[in-house]
Amino acid sequence: MTATRALLLTIALAWPTGPWAAEKISLYALFKDKAMILVDGQRHLVTAGGETPEGVKLLSTDTEAEEAVIEFDGKREVLKLGIVVDGSGGAPASVTLYADTTGFFHADGSINGAPVTFLVDTGANTVALSTDMARRIGIDYAKGQAGIAKTAGGFVKMYAVRLDVVKVGEIVLRNVEAGIIEGSQPDTPLLGMSFLGKLNMKREGQKLELIQRY
Repeated sequence: MTATRALLLTIALAWPTGPWAAEKISLYALFKDKAMILVDGQRHLVTAGGETPEGVKLLSTDTEAEEAVIEFDGKREVLKLGIVVDGSGGAPASVTLYADTTGFFHADGSINGAPVTFLVDTGANTVALSTDMARRIGIDYAKGQAGIAKTAGGFVKMYAVRLDVVKVGEIVLRNVEAGIIEGSQPDTPLLGMSFLGKLNMKREGQKLELIQRY
């Protein structure tokens, strides 16, 4: 078993608290005068001027800037889009992967335009890569929020960042949470749930299909 595969079995990232400790709020999809807002894992389609059952009010949307302005608990915040919606009405983008001889799935893609081969890991909270790879790609991870990652080798320093664009095949997600782990491991970037959790996944034996929801 490689060091990467040993790592992916136990990795758990300690994420910093967001702007609202009690509510995790993100922009899931964006339309003209509407937005799909994710609050603690629950999706709500909200029209400008309306609000979610949790009290998150949508003030405005900007499809060109790929952002929305919300208000919650008396505070305003600009949310950046996590998924790009082209509005073409065509079939959703999908990627079909096949397991290797050891049962793992790999996917060709890119991070911020730099080509990479991911190791699919539903046990990782986020996309995860080493500081060595982050430097090669040009990610300024030192500006991220420092934290701790628990790996097979023990606790190591990590940085919580957001990647501008993560692409696998024709599936494109923006503003994706990632953990940059101090050192040379994992030697293959992990495609974790900050990406996979925004897709539909269908597995049939040695075949895994990833389907963009919107």
